[in-house]
Amino acid sequence: MTALGAAVRDLAPTDVAWVHALNQANGEELSFMEAPDFKAMLSRARFARVLDPEAAFLLAFDQPPTTDSPNFAWVRQHYAQALYIDRIAVAPHARRQGVARRLYEDLFQQAAAHGFTQIACEINATPPNPASDAFHAALGFKPVGEARLEGRGKTVRYYVVTI
Repeated sequence: MTALGAAVRDLAPTDVAWVHALNQANGEELSFMEAPDFKAMLSRARFARVLDPEAAFLLAFDQPPTTDSPNFAWVRQHYAQALYIDRIAVAPHARRQGVARRLYEDLFQQAAAHGFTQIACEINATPPNPASDAFHAALGFKPVGEARLEGRGKTVRYYVVTI
């Protein structure tokens, strides 16, 4: 079955190794994490969804994903009830097949079913990520703020969509 034909499902314990590896392969964008810290973060996720075969994952939170999450803190300060997408990664073999869109659409359904009306995320503004900006705009996300992350060498733009 291709990544496009697979079903989105909850992350299972047997997925942790490949999900962590995919996170690390995209660590420049997502942030690198040691395996124990990554597992601890997974345990706090409100929604941890994957797409097979080892194609992609998405993590969303309604509580801090880590104790040091300036992005979650900004979102919570401005959008107290929003669900926060902390990270999404798509494996190279699954890119350009609509995988990220499927994960987001699945999250919209899951979130709405659990009473969430807003979903927030952040996208790097410096360095710029125009592909992600366009992707999120196409899904209805609107820019709502920006912050410079001191010590991390980047600026992020915050986005929110009402579902």
